[in-house]
Amino acid sequence: MKYCTVINCMDGRTQSVVNEYLKERFKVEFVDTITEPGPNRILAERSQPVLVESIMSRLEISLREHQSVGVAVVGHHDCAGNPAAEDEQIRHIKHAVRFIRTRHEGVNVIGLWVNERWEVEEV
Repeated sequence: MKYCTVINCMDGRTQSVVNEYLKERFKVEFVDTITEPGPNRILAERSQPVLVESIMSRLEISLREHQSVGVAVVGHHDCAGNPAAEDEQIRHIKHAVRFIRTRHEGVNVIGLWVNERWEVEEV
């Protein structure tokens, strides 16, 4: 069994399209899912250390126990947890990806944007 991990918004509109994208992108059967409202902002700004460490702790379990082959950080259109404009959210995604890479060197970490048509775009 092969796994990847997604750090996604809790918004249910993003779940299935992102999971299907990741199964194909990483050639895996299963997607470990870590959800928070606006996780791209949480990880980019790191102003809420308890939430950051909660996300990172869950990621470490996925990497260690499921040998996750890749990680994605997601932001999306019309996000209640991160109501910033698309360009700002994409900056958050990129900062979050860099942060995770510093904590987990050698892990394939990507950023995803789910647009207003609920299509997944790699950023």
